[in-house]
Amino acid sequence: MDRSELVELLSPEGLRLLDALPEWDSKADIVRTVAHLRGQGHPAGLVATVLTQSKLRAKARAKFGEFASRMLFTEAGLEQATRLKVAALHAGRFSRAGIEHVADLGCGIGGDALAMAAMDLEVTAAEADEVTAAIAAYNLTPFPRVRVLHARAEDVALGGIGGAWLDPARRTTTGGMTKRLSDAADYSPGLDFAFGLAERMAVGVKLGPGTDRDVIPSDAEAQWISVDGDLVELGVWFGVVARPGIRRAALVIRGDAAHELTAGADSEDAPVGPLGDYLYEPDGSVIRARLIGAFARANGAWMASKGIAYVTADTAFESPFARGFRVLERLPTDERQLRQALAARRIGTLEIKKRGVDIDPAVLRTRLKLRGEESATIVLTREEGRHVSLLVERI
Repeated sequence: MDRSELVELLSPEGLRLLDALPEWDSKADIVRTVAHLRGQGHPAGLVATVLTQSKLRAKARAKFGEFASRMLFTEAGLEQATRLKVAALHAGRFSRAGIEHVADLGCGIGGDALAMAAMDLEVTAAEADEVTAAIAAYNLTPFPRVRVLHARAEDVALGGIGGAWLDPARRTTTGGMTKRLSDAADYSPGLDFAFGLAERMAVGVKLGPGTDRDVIPSDAEAQWISVDGDLVELGVWFGVVARPGIRRAALVIRGDAAHELTAGADSEDAPVGPLGDYLYEPDGSVIRARLIGAFARANGAWMASKGIAYVTADTAFESPFARGFRVLERLPTDERQLRQALAARRIGTLEIKKRGVDIDPAVLRTRLKLRGEESATIVLTREEGRHVSLLVERI
């Protein structure tokens, strides 16, 4: 969205038209919808803009729930925006630390600032991109204690502000296409600035969950968060918003329940041993936090193979930090023999999970020429360094 499109969208006509649209339906005849709106006298540019917003609002419901129906978005801003339930956790850290005024530097469309304002924190939000800053201002209009600035994070005066939250831009938009930045050195604001603020105030920094761990300062708390099975972020915390003695944390949120595994440092892997009757795949947050060993030892389990994120045990257990599988039988590792084994079991639908093997599941599934009415799951991995193929069922 460019500046002229935003101006048109924020006009009384634009906002009325957007709010009057029916709920977005991806199967609807868009050509007919456009023709209908153009027939009512609405300009072509405005019609395209409001339909894009309607689509983004529908997509945003997964992150913002019912709030999405009264918000505005950009494609890149929505992609990077924090889920509201996670933003509430960020805001809660500042609130519990007694910080009353937070600077949200690089606020994007305003998701985190919204959660902070909902907890009655005063917020100074800043966004370098003019269009995105205007959208954040619109989204945060209901909150009188929020001030939105069109400014670079580095240029915001922080006098009298007790804490800062930063979500550095990790995407760039060129020619209407959004591209993820792979190098942390290209983030805006840069990590040197973000981490440097910790010398003067409490700071939280949101990074992508796959961020190179070498960039995490040794004195920070690093918390990886997954939501309903999706690994969504790495939060790096300093000062009073970091928890004493905790340097690594894996927070797993499923529905309304949250569970956390914490440690003072990376956990040493558990010993390696032969496969037991059960196999467990740790949640992505546990893997990224390098707490697999702590998880395994807490449940009487051990590593299936060195350097591979599967643990195994002889007894079943339930844990929010892993998905469990019962090992039904070992299948051949040779592709031709594996195809024959699956055919003998009349398996036509196959889920392929793999770790530690160089195989493309989609390509292998095609080559297996599956036929039959049965469905199954196989795990291709290593046992004490050796390739194994396991027929499993979820527990």
